Amino acid sequence: MKRAFALPGLLFLAWVFVAPAAAETLRGVVIVVIDGDTVLFKPDRHHPSGRVFLKIRLADIDAPEHDQPYGDAATRALTARVLNRRVAVDTVATDVYGRTIARIRRDGDEIGADMVRRGLAWAATRSRHASDMKAAQRQARLARRGLWQDAAPVPPWVWRRAHSAPGP
Repeated sequence: MKRAFALPGLLFLAWVFVAPAAAETLRGVVIVVIDGDTVLFKPDRHHPSGRVFLKIRLADIDAPEHDQPYGDAATRALTARVLNRRVAVDTVATDVYGRTIARIRRDGDEIGADMVRRGLAWAATRSRHASDMKAAQRQARLARRGLWQDAAPVPPWVWRRAHSAPGP
């Protein structure tokens, strides 16, 4: 489950507090899809950290939450694309929760970009791929694909703030 922060203007939690990770490409199989932008990945070889499995958050996107409109659709779409499939994982960083932030590729397709093109995730604005991702998002919006069918879809970072439990 993603955590909410009350920081104004926070667009993508995964990009606010990330530590750089050594650039590496891993190959293996996605064994669980947690939500529309998070998976559990089993690399072919043990990760240098000693972990057998890695929790991976897709870089450059933010998908709707499970209890948000299109959240289940995003999870189903990601499941159809990667569950029990061989993928390549290009590590970008590690977030404050220990998740690997990465781009996942399958058969030459970058999965995060595909999710944005299908209207099942928002594009990150702070990445070196931002212009390509924003163009994909504009096309999805113009074609009214996925979440863009709604007149005013609520971004997940806004949804998390509005639906978080009050703190102590």
